[in-house]
Amino acid sequence: IPTKKHVTLFIHKDAYQVILDGVKGGPKEKRLAAQFIPKFFSSFPELADAAINAQLDLCEDEDVSIRRQAIKELPRFASGENLPRVADILTQLLQTDDSAEFSQVNTALISIFKIDAKGTLGGLFSQILQGEDVVRERAIKFLSTKLKTMPDDTMTKEVEDYIFIETKKVLEDVTGEEFVLLMRILSGLKNMQTVSGRQQLVELVVEQAFLEQALNPTDADSVDRLLQCTRQALPLFSKNVHSTRFVTYFCEFVLPSLSLLTSPVAELDIQLEVLKLLAEMSPYCGDMDKLEVNLNMLFEKLLEFMPLPPEEENGENAANEEPKLQFSYVECLLFSFHQLGKKLPDFLIDKISAEKLKDFKIRLQYFARGLQVYIRQLRVALQGKTGDALKTEENKIKVVALKITNNINVLIKDLFHNPPSYKSTVTLSWKPVQKTEAAAIGQKRQSVEDIGATATTKKLPTNLPRRNARQIYNPPSGKYSASIGNFSYEQRGGFRGGRGRGFGGRGNRSRGRIY
Repeated sequence: IPTKKHVTLFIHKDAYQVILDGVKGGPKEKRLAAQFIPKFFSSFPELADAAINAQLDLCEDEDVSIRRQAIKELPRFASGENLPRVADILTQLLQTDDSAEFSQVNTALISIFKIDAKGTLGGLFSQILQGEDVVRERAIKFLSTKLKTMPDDTMTKEVEDYIFIETKKVLEDVTGEEFVLLMRILSGLKNMQTVSGRQQLVELVVEQAFLEQALNPTDADSVDRLLQCTRQALPLFSKNVHSTRFVTYFCEFVLPSLSLLTSPVAELDIQLEVLKLLAEMSPYCGDMDKLEVNLNMLFEKLLEFMPLPPEEENGENAANEEPKLQFSYVECLLFSFHQLGKKLPDFLIDKISAEKLKDFKIRLQYFARGLQVYIRQLRVALQGKTGDALKTEENKIKVVALKITNNINVLIKDLFHNPPSYKSTVTLSWKPVQKTEAAAIGQKRQSVEDIGATATTKKLPTNLPRRNARQIYNPPSGKYSASIGNFSYEQRGGFRGGRGRGFGGRGNRSRGRIY
């Protein structure tokens, strides 16, 4: 026999059905429905599917105010087994182009994430793996920006493990931009801050970098892939997480083809970029199987950028024989050689011929003479300049140039020791000063004596490239005329092109992503 409560619920159920039907009415009925469908949702579990579908219809209404109201109330449906479905719906709604609506979707996703992180992630990753490109892109960006703001009690070990597992699935077929964002997501997880965690991340990057394949230097996409993978791996390296596989690959496949490399970006000095990456990785290289072979390749490449003194004619240098001293390239190569040389300190004594060692020292001596000229001229140009005066674009370039020449000077002095020494420590010119060096400088005002810099400059062109493009310093003409290097202040990261570029092609999804 039905009770009074049953009869009341039956009557109310009919009333709730009327509310659900309101989504087919006019604007007033829809606004009321958007409020009352979620309000009484929990009272009628047998109408759950109909209620969610009705609310979803309102989320797709032509009237933006109705859509916003419906989206705002969606988290009220997120309980139990309904939560992943709501997360899936909200993820799809990220494709909206209305800024206020987009903000509401983000807020709703964050609120249900705090209710059930794993369930919400299920909806997000479902769309990342199977949804439309625009939804996939925005879902990945949501995770890359919002996960780091979640409280610790939400981001449990179980949740982080789930993120790692699902992200690995996504990495099987990604574009370059997606790869950068996904690595940012993983790098921010607490369980990835350990040595074993960072090692796992390096393994993921190694897999993406295709280090088991020889590099095609003329294929811009292949070069782009290697550059971006190396950039993602760099922050992960340490004395416990080694860069050996990357350094080995650069020595075996990249250095021999350095002059053939095709730049993925028009303004990028691809050779210098590669050499900078190698230099940054070299301190973290562990035991290397073919150390002598790879060190010899590095040595031979260094010789290419360290010219012999020009032939003398009638007591003067022939004008057309003045060699160019490419300081930026030499800083990178010399630093890398110095780092790997520590592992085989007798290389310059026992592994190369006496004639070759003599030739090397002649080149070092000639380069050192050119260095002294530039260092003196740079110090004169920067003499007395402090604070804001050192922040002008022209002086910034001179300051970097002085760092480069000072670094090379220190390293050359080490190699001139008998036997060669590998004890000196320098900070690469484009890297921030280490704390120990800063402490040594003390609290005095930064001046040219603290940083050192290059000769007088030719007037910089007025049509400078975009702000993040490489800025080039041209030293003066004369005996040691040279391109002192391409000095970069660019932000690293980013891939050229949009979808269909970057990494991919591993899977067979018909998402239009290829590599």
